[in-house]
Amino acid sequence: MMNVTDTAPNHSVNPPQDLSAVVVPLLKSVIYQEENPGLWGALLNLQASVRDYVAVLGLELLLDEAEGYAFLRSRQDGDGDGATAIPRLVARRQLSYPVSLLLALLRKKLAEFDAGGGDTRLILSRDEVVELIRIFLPAGSNEVKLIDQVDATLNKITELGFIRRLRGQGQMIEVRRIIKAFVDAQWLADFDDRLAEYRRQLAGAVEGDEHG
Repeated sequence: MMNVTDTAPNHSVNPPQDLSAVVVPLLKSVIYQEENPGLWGALLNLQASVRDYVAVLGLELLLDEAEGYAFLRSRQDGDGDGATAIPRLVARRQLSYPVSLLLALLRKKLAEFDAGGGDTRLILSRDEVVELIRIFLPAGSNEVKLIDQVDATLNKITELGFIRRLRGQGQMIEVRRIIKAFVDAQWLADFDDRLAEYRRQLAGAVEGDEHG
């Protein structure tokens, strides 16, 4: 998905505390260049050592220098069965349909935004997000419930780290570019089929509310 050229530092000159100062934050969350330039620079210098270290834990480093983010995920070859399988340190999460739908819509919006060649930051209002989802719901859906659902879904996606709310502007969000690493090109290629499934799921949920 990403082409990253490793720099190969001399491991013998990297004190253990320097490596720990990079690995520990990675184990906790995503590292963003814009939020912590010093830590980002240390990660770039030590990335070969970091890759070797986290591999022992069954993890791999995903680093995108162009977009300015890095995170850890369980290695693909660690999914097998048997005594040699490595237990997952980073757990998989089953996302609800509303969360998956909104992630897909935001990823598609980011792709369209990038194609326009404008600003590098995609900023959306809550009203714009509501309109993204509205077209997939039956006509006449309860407006208050829709807004409440959008707010709850945005909160969950914020917790997952794919968006962030702008300080002092609670109704405005920025779509973080790390979403590109999770909703990839193949996922988008199947977008229409997935959205058809989401329409059925959401329509069923709305009907259930009306009959409840």
